[in-house]
Amino acid sequence: MERDAHRVEAGSTGSVDLYWIPLGAGAHVARVSGKLFEAVSALAQRRQRCDLYHSALVVCVPEGRFVVEQTPVPDLHGEQRGVVAEGPVGTRYAARFRVFRYEVRRWREGMIPDIDDAIGSPVRLTDDLAQARLLLEVVPSIPTPVWGRDELGTGEMWNSNSIIAWVLAHSE
Repeated sequence: MERDAHRVEAGSTGSVDLYWIPLGAGAHVARVSGKLFEAVSALAQRRQRCDLYHSALVVCVPEGRFVVEQTPVPDLHGEQRGVVAEGPVGTRYAARFRVFRYEVRRWREGMIPDIDDAIGSPVRLTDDLAQARLLLEVVPSIPTPVWGRDELGTGEMWNSNSIIAWVLAHSE
């Protein structure tokens, strides 16, 4: 059973928990490609390699438990996973191919397959029901710039951590 399989009863408070999952914890391809990407980046920037993490949220409200995260698009049935947005990976030109798209999920009763590999998690961000509901409301309005690029001019590439940071910043 998942560590986050808790439920909020009607009339109680809501909650938002943050999870930090080592990149590729559940997928060999993601782990290898992530380590290769980081090795090349570190070499180009003349710095030490860093560990890479994927972030996700578990939001509990009386209406249910929701997973908020960014993932690759596994198939054309996003409605089953609570997909609220899709964006391109690497370049907009390749986005017509599913392998070059990401999805943002607000998945009721969803699961995070590699949650048991999370490091120092969960981190409880709030027990405020209004803030948990607001967070769920803002997820569909997330921008969808190219993953791996800095199209928003923040100094960092857009990735799962950017998505979670954007959702948190816009739900305060």
